[in-house]
Amino acid sequence: MKKQIITLTVAALTLSSCGIYTKYKPATEVPINLYGEEVVVTDTLDNMGNLSWREVFTDPQLQILIEKGLQNNTDLQSAQWRVKEAEATLLSAKLAYLPSFALSPQGTVSSFDKSKAMQTYTLPVTASWEIDIFGQIRNAKRQAKALLEQSRDYKQAVRTQLIAGIANTYYTLLMLDAQFEISVRTQHSWKETVDATRALMEAGMANEAAISQMEATYYTICTSVLDLKEQINQVENSLSLLLAETPHTIERADTWNFPYGMQERFSVGIPVQMLSNRPDVRSAERSLEAAFYVTNQARSAFYPSIVLSGSAGWTNSAGSMIVNPGKFIATAIGSLTQPLFNRGTNIARLKIAKAQQEEAKLGFQQTLLNAGSEVNEALVKYQTAKEKAAYYDKQIMSLNKAFESTSLLMQHGNTTYLEVLTAQQTLLSAQLNQVANRFAEIQGVINLYQALGGGRD
Repeated sequence: MKKQIITLTVAALTLSSCGIYTKYKPATEVPINLYGEEVVVTDTLDNMGNLSWREVFTDPQLQILIEKGLQNNTDLQSAQWRVKEAEATLLSAKLAYLPSFALSPQGTVSSFDKSKAMQTYTLPVTASWEIDIFGQIRNAKRQAKALLEQSRDYKQAVRTQLIAGIANTYYTLLMLDAQFEISVRTQHSWKETVDATRALMEAGMANEAAISQMEATYYTICTSVLDLKEQINQVENSLSLLLAETPHTIERADTWNFPYGMQERFSVGIPVQMLSNRPDVRSAERSLEAAFYVTNQARSAFYPSIVLSGSAGWTNSAGSMIVNPGKFIATAIGSLTQPLFNRGTNIARLKIAKAQQEEAKLGFQQTLLNAGSEVNEALVKYQTAKEKAAYYDKQIMSLNKAFESTSLLMQHGNTTYLEVLTAQQTLLSAQLNQVANRFAEIQGVINLYQALGGGRD
């Protein structure tokens, strides 16, 4: 008896060393300088990715739109159904541990040479139970669990992308509103300039060429106003699609409400923390985990499968006799199946599983690199736009003075209409660029929130 125990123990240890029972170990290391050399990381858990989206996006109108999107968006609903499918798959994998039962009634009517027909019946309940000694069912369950978590991560990724998409589209509308307002104001101002130049021409202080050039520029501004109206309509339609609604006018604020009031300082957290924050990183690791357990299943195929089966019920067929009423009958069978002639197939399956596991490992590593790059780009985008904002303020102040000065000089005949034209065109361009830079600054915050795995309630 002791020898048998020792033999079984040695066999179990041998099988364990072959990787049948090993569990996946989560990744704990990431590439050095994942966020880039210029980004200083911290070891605090209080980073932007942990904030609720309501803390980041405080604009009441934007919050209403995000809530609508989370409720109605079809991509997010599809992701929720994927989670339900994975939950059902995991439940099936768990039930594989239990024996299966089936009721298999049988009846026959037989007659030989026109003799009296004989009726026999059997009413058995059959049962079958595979004993999971070599880990096939266990690894299948772990694989299903990893795929369930991956589907949940996918749902969170869709949610994060949806929130960021709605916020970006909303602030795009605010940017276009501001540019439209500037263009309309410039249109009115330029109309006054055209009228003033025409009056100067009638007084003999300007020529027809000046009027023609002024009017041509005025018409160009008019067309740009119409272009902006069209762009606003297109962006509203895009946002309506995100909300799963028909095209309609989007209610929005009159002024810019900068997201995340503590934008002066961003805390991105240590790189390892992205493993628990970013859903796409978690999803990539779940793929690696699932591939790991598929490899374990491929190894298990080299070992025998043990199945216990049996049946119990009533029958009136007792060999050559028929007895009524029927008698109770029970059978029990144990079988062990060892693969012999399909070893080559099992070897091929193991090689395929190992190759797929290496592919999943590379995919996980690439996802990490992409995550670090996105954090870096979002931070640099925000910081660059913030630094440029002060220069735009000074530029516009100088251009306003230049336009006012050239306008006065032209009225007194000390300068040409071309200098006024250039000054106002340059001022308009700078004002539009200032608004676009403001949007880039806000977009940097939104992209950083998404890159750090934000989107929680």
